[in-house]
Amino acid sequence: MATFHFSGPTFYYNDQPTRIISGAIHYFRIVPEYWRDRLLKLKACGCNTVETYVAWNLHEPQKGEFCFEGMADIVRFIELAGELGLHVMVRPSPYICAEWEFGGMPSWLLADPGMRLRCYHPPFLEHVDAYYDVLLPKLKPLLCTNGGPIIAMQIENEYGSYGNDKRYLNHLKESMTSRGMDVLLFTSDGAEDSMLQGGMVPGALATVNFGSRTKEAFDKLREYQPDAPVMCMEYWDEWFDHWSDEHHTRSAGDAAHVLDEILSENGSVNFYMFHGGTNFGFYNGANAHTVDGYEPTITSYDYDAPLNEAGEPTEKYFAIREVISKYVELGPCELPAPIPKRAYGRLELKELAPLSAQLDAISTPIHSAYPETMEMLGQDYGFIHYNTFITGPRPKDEFVIQNLRDRAQVFLNGKLAATLDRRDSETKLEFDVPSEGLQVSILVENMGRINYGPFMREYKGITEGVRFGRQFLSEWTTYMLPLTDLTGLKFEDFGALSEQSEPSFYRGTLTVVEPCDTFLSFDGWTKGVVFINGYNLGRYWNLGPQKTMYVPGPLLKQGANEIIILELHGTSDAAVTFLDQPDLG
Repeated sequence: MATFHFSGPTFYYNDQPTRIISGAIHYFRIVPEYWRDRLLKLKACGCNTVETYVAWNLHEPQKGEFCFEGMADIVRFIELAGELGLHVMVRPSPYICAEWEFGGMPSWLLADPGMRLRCYHPPFLEHVDAYYDVLLPKLKPLLCTNGGPIIAMQIENEYGSYGNDKRYLNHLKESMTSRGMDVLLFTSDGAEDSMLQGGMVPGALATVNFGSRTKEAFDKLREYQPDAPVMCMEYWDEWFDHWSDEHHTRSAGDAAHVLDEILSENGSVNFYMFHGGTNFGFYNGANAHTVDGYEPTITSYDYDAPLNEAGEPTEKYFAIREVISKYVELGPCELPAPIPKRAYGRLELKELAPLSAQLDAISTPIHSAYPETMEMLGQDYGFIHYNTFITGPRPKDEFVIQNLRDRAQVFLNGKLAATLDRRDSETKLEFDVPSEGLQVSILVENMGRINYGPFMREYKGITEGVRFGRQFLSEWTTYMLPLTDLTGLKFEDFGALSEQSEPSFYRGTLTVVEPCDTFLSFDGWTKGVVFINGYNLGRYWNLGPQKTMYVPGPLLKQGANEIIILELHGTSDAAVTFLDQPDLG
């Protein structure tokens, strides 16, 4: 058993004065085989603590169906940290932000049209409590009060940036304490009056999040909490990237300078991020600071962190270690052996499977009067395909997908007519309908649910309806395409590459003698998703900034490895290249 508490401006672990020097590492963004490597590098940098969010949508992907295996084995991650001598801070909020799909909340919440999020709404709280009934008993043996490494847990996350429902926050606190979470509880918010007023909870330590202006932030925190330690729970050592952005970077010197400011103020700190990792699959989130300002996050969560996406120490790593050594006695920097990387070279993908011919093999048709959203059909992520028929003749008019979420390719009699994107209000589609009518197919991509701010409660797919002119169109056939099982695809060999006329799957086989980390280059490709041995590696897009995709060695196997790519628009060369270095743009 151990205790972690504070008295005045000082933290104590077993009555010994302690300063928390922590780094954020999300178990759900790293293959489990590399957890130990990343944690050892965290410790070698001088950190005594690791912090992680807990992603609800990863652990309860469907209501009442729980997963705590593989990458979702949070118990093993925490146990491993403890075995390495690290403390652990856990942030098990129903909401985590984290640039993660829907801020970590499961999309099935939205199947209830009356659902209210992050407030004292009994149906929402019932779901949270049912989740806590499963999650928190797994964490209880890992608390420091029970001999484990967990020293503190968070109540909600940056709640003051969203709301001020104290009844809700106190319910979460009570939900945790009544289930035996008897360690230090804390909140984290921006260092502004409204945020601290909205997010603080009586009996919980308040902390603040910032990337600069240390004294100003800590002074504001002391105004609200004068007799407690000051801690930056999220020291933003850099930032994340959206598609079509430039890759964000921050100089090692500047990051180290602000860290020095934090520690010189007798502050504790948690690097956000210490190691970012990867938004595998469809788990990337999105931001929207206005109704029309949708910005999806890229697959890489490199974050320009001290450890890069592939877990390698950067210049920033050594700069912050040097600062930490001014405040903590550190020995030699003993790092694990570098993880080998290989450039497997060029791989041609010689098999093709057009999507339209695969729909019945990988999905089941659903018939409805009007197009339904993903959430109402029970689909979480991926794509959804809608099909209807417009009778003719009709004169030229505008074709409108009302409240599209998020990006649609529209086909008329099988030919691409337009690509519509919620981020581009300028693109319009107009056509006339011949006397024999028109078959209309729409492939909609969920580009990631909003993870932060006031516009999170959104549905994906076609959320209002489809109009030709003023008339809403009815009688739809829909195929859900989460792409969780591609075994039904029927590929055929193709000869010379011709212009791609519709979204298509490409397949090739990479033969590997020694599985190692590698980086997949998509020069010549446009936009799509890549699968390796059935594992969804994530999205690529020639908009950048991401030019390559990180492939952890454990996703490969000795011998034949199946590579499948869903390309939405077309490629100038049906081949990819495996490199030994990334290109983040």
